[in-house]
Order: sequence, then structure tokens, then C-alpha cells
Amino acid sequence: MPGSGGSLGVMSTIQSHGTASEVAQAAAKNRDSKIAVPLPPTFATLAEERQHRKQRLAAAFRLFGKLGYDEGVAGHMTARDPELTDHFWVNPLAIPFSMIRVSDLELVDSTGKVIEGNQPINPAAFAIHSQVHEARPDVISAAHAHAIHGKAWSTLHRLLDPITQDACALYGAHSLFDTFGGIVFSLDEGRRIAQALGPTNTAVILANHGFLTVGATVDAAAYNFVNAERCAHAQLLAEAAGTPVLIDHDTASGIGGDAYLAWINFQPYWRQMVHEQPDLLD
Repeated sequence: MPGSGGSLGVMSTIQSHGTASEVAQAAAKNRDSKIAVPLPPTFATLAEERQHRKQRLAAAFRLFGKLGYDEGVAGHMTARDPELTDHFWVNPLAIPFSMIRVSDLELVDSTGKVIEGNQPINPAAFAIHSQVHEARPDVISAAHAHAIHGKAWSTLHRLLDPITQDACALYGAHSLFDTFGGIVFSLDEGRRIAQALGPTNTAVILANHGFLTVGATVDAAAYNFVNAERCAHAQLLAEAAGTPVLIDHDTASGIGGDAYLAWINFQPYWRQMVHEQPDLLD
């Protein structure tokens, strides 16, 4: 069967080539092959791409709500607008993650003005995300929430270690912002966070605060956050039980993580959220 054969083919290709991006590239060059690798969609118009990003953003919020990542008014995710690239879509203040719909998302410009929408936004969302999007043109989406294990890990002022296969996605791809100065309301503080994130990392640990993740798609940014939170949980558990054995540098680097791997790992969540909560698309 093409489905089962394709799956086995993908696994062998990943093992032989090392990274999921190479699998995606190979599939793109051989679309008529039996290796059926899902690929990120392409769009005929900017309007289609905008709607797609907003739908994925709403689904990501619903997922975060389901996983218990919301806490009061804290937490925000953004998606860069594909046409007005210095604008981004963000959640309104005080709407629970579990209730956010596509129509609730608001478009904010580079000065913090709400261009589309009639609700206030979290000032910290603008202070952080505006600077991240400005510093990293490659970033389409950024995610931050006060999830419990990320908060706990952030108090240690340490990077996560490559102790599991999933943690290898963060190996060499995350950094530490080791200063906590209270709630982030100033653009200068947001700029320092963006600098700490660096030019290529997919995550930064905000000391005594939590995680911020980014991605080349909304899907990737959301999955990177889920993965970071679960890796923090796993390491906290492992260190409470004993001394974890680290995966060696070459192996951890070889497994790694990339934009395609993060994108495809979000696809089951997307299907689940749309199936369980179709009103998110309203």
C-alpha cells in the first residue's frame, strides 16, 4: 500500500539523511514517488496565506488552552502578516486561549496600534513580539505562555540538556535571557530578549519567567513551545530521580531539529483541534 510503504520509506530516508528537511526536499523533487511526505502548503494569494496563518494561530491557542498553558491574561502568540510584514496578528487581552477564534485575532502595526479589531492587547505582547519580529525577518510566528514546567525550569537559569530524543531539537538551538526585570512593558526589554534569542535559535528561556519560541510557520512556533515545555518537564522529573545521562554531542547534533520537523509535528494537533473544536475557524 502506498501509505504504509511511504511511511517506511520516510523513516529510512530520515535515518540515512539525518534531518527531516532533507526528507521534505527529496519529496518535493520526487512528488510522483511512493514516499508520501506531507509538505507545508503554498498559496495562490496573500489573502489565502493570511487566512491560513490566522487559522493555525487560533488552533495553536486552542491547543495551549487544552494543555493548560493559559494563566489569567498572561501569554501571547503572534503571526506575521504576509503582506504587511511589519504587522502581526495577536490575541486580544483577557480572552481565554480555549475560546479564541480566527475572528478574535487582531492586527497590530509596528507602533502598537490595533489596525483590525476593537479589543485591547497585552502591552507585554507588543513589547516582546514587535522586537522579535523586527530582529528576525525569518520568524513568522512567536509563542510565549506561562506554562508550569517552563516557569519552573526558568528559575534555574540553565539551558535544557540533550537527555532525550525530543530534547535534541533544542540542542544548540536555544539560549538564556538571564535577567528578570519584572513584566516586560518596555521596547528596550523586548529588544534585549530578541538579542538573547539570537539570529538562528528557535527558543529562549526567559529567566524566572518562562519560554519564548519562534518558527518559520505558526505550526513550528507552537510545536517548539510544546516541545520545550515537555522537555523541561522530563528533565525536572529525571533530575528529581537521579542524574540523567546526556546524549553525546555528535548524536544530539545529528538528530537536531528544523523548521520542517517542527511543522509536521504540529499537524496532528491541528487535526485534533479542528475536529474537537471546529468553532475556532469562525
